[in-house]
Amino acid sequence: MVLRLEVFDSEPGGPSGGRPETVVLDTLALEEAKLTAYESGYSAGWEDAAAAQSEDRARMSADLARSLQSLSFTYHEARAHVLKAVEPLLREVVGQLLPPIAREALAPVVLETLMPLAETLVDAPITLVLNPAARPAIENLLEKATGLPLVLQEEPTLGEGQVYLKLGDVEREVNLDRAVADITAAVRGFFDLSGKD
Repeated sequence: MVLRLEVFDSEPGGPSGGRPETVVLDTLALEEAKLTAYESGYSAGWEDAAAAQSEDRARMSADLARSLQSLSFTYHEARAHVLKAVEPLLREVVGQLLPPIAREALAPVVLETLMPLAETLVDAPITLVLNPAARPAIENLLEKATGLPLVLQEEPTLGEGQVYLKLGDVEREVNLDRAVADITAAVRGFFDLSGKD
């Protein structure tokens, strides 16, 4: 089937000498033109959508990066503030509270160290070398907790948190003074390092 369309030209004589020209298209050519126009429009729309999506992704990535950077600064500022506030308390705990706690814990730690040695004991006494200031607490606990033969030997050069246990050739050391010093050094080192950061 042939379709005839009339052309309405604005020039009164037109190329055919004054008579309106009629354009003839067949249906197949018209369908092909429609399909080409549709594909062209679809392709342009797809490209626009892809470009918009790419721009959105770039904008979202930039926003996310700014937010993360802001959070990072906020986190580090908050961490520094908290550490600065906690530092005096921890230094006080380590310097003032930890040594008396270590002195009170010395006797139970000595007992805990002594019991495995006591299992190998035949009848030989265990010798405890300790500071005279630590003797009352240790002696009191060991008399109550064990019926073991013990020899307490005072050594004023030892720290109050330091005890040596000797059974024959076997010797064990309990040194809470060193533990307190190590904890104190660790706390100071942590805050010194955090201050440099």
